[in-house]
Amino acid sequence: MSMKPSPPPPRHRLPQRGVPIRSPRLFYSHPRASSPPSSSRSRTLPLHRHSTRSPARVAVARHRRLRFPRTEASGQRLPRARYKAKAHPAAMAPAPASLSAPRALSLLAPAARVSPGRWNGLSFSVAARPVTGVVSAAQTRLVAAAAATEMAPAASGEEGGKPFVEEMRAVAMKLHTKDQAREGEKEPQAPPVAKWEPSVQGYLRFLVDSRLVFQTLEDIVDRAAVPWYAEFRNTGLERSEALKKDLEWFKEQGHTIPEPSDPGTTYASLLEELSEKDPQAFICHFYNVYFAHTAGGRMIGKKVSEKILNKKELEFYKWEGNLSQLLQEVRNKLNQVASSWSREEKDHCLEETEKSFAYSGALLRHIFT
Repeated sequence: MSMKPSPPPPRHRLPQRGVPIRSPRLFYSHPRASSPPSSSRSRTLPLHRHSTRSPARVAVARHRRLRFPRTEASGQRLPRARYKAKAHPAAMAPAPASLSAPRALSLLAPAARVSPGRWNGLSFSVAARPVTGVVSAAQTRLVAAAAATEMAPAASGEEGGKPFVEEMRAVAMKLHTKDQAREGEKEPQAPPVAKWEPSVQGYLRFLVDSRLVFQTLEDIVDRAAVPWYAEFRNTGLERSEALKKDLEWFKEQGHTIPEPSDPGTTYASLLEELSEKDPQAFICHFYNVYFAHTAGGRMIGKKVSEKILNKKELEFYKWEGNLSQLLQEVRNKLNQVASSWSREEKDHCLEETEKSFAYSGALLRHIFT
């Protein structure tokens, strides 16, 4: 009796359309299984796919789909996440307007750990253990929305516009000449500082009047007839005590200290009046007197010192601490105060700039006349 050859093992048979087959090891969902599934587990190949592909290729394709899922937005495959997952470009899409930062953070995967404080980027750390998937595009969008909400407040002190101090500076720079600043638009009415021929007596008149003006500004903010004037106490920019020391030094050198002259007394009286009747105009003078002295005033003091004081640096041009930091703190306070003003009040403050320059210029003329 002839024996028929035994059929090949099931794993070598080609899959037949619509015929159930045993699931070999490669078809088993767990890639590290030590044994194939029982015979009770079988599945039917679909009629529309993989009818001409080997079981190995089908299993590899299925394994790739499980390990590298496609994103919903772009259709690209994402690498398997292990220790850090960064926001996919799809995460940059705007989040719903009703989504708050706390709600967004609460929807993150349990394994995610968000760094405390302000975020420096759109990334978050994942617990250092093997994971079986990646953060979805929807979750990454939530992280981006939360980070954007956290970093939303502007550092300028005014929401949604240019800080008011920048407006004040822009107006002031236009009142300079081209030689003094690139933004300058005024024609020069005095010789350049390099051509000044200062005298000690003229410089003393300038210092005496300047001390009166700075002392008046300090007294006004100390009295605080307007409550928010108190914000500008002890800013570190005060100059009256430094000028007092300089005048004492001149007196020790044998010079006679003059009394305040008309330009100084007139300006001091104007400041007193504005501080009570026109706070916005007063703040314009306050800003320009202090900030002009820290900029062009220092340059003028250096030139005068080289010509008549043997390069001695006066206390008038020295500050305790970091001058840039002191100025920035005053800028922040000015922006904060002006944030409650109407547009008309701000414009009125800016319009006072030219008058401030005129009174300060009268004091400077003492030096070269």
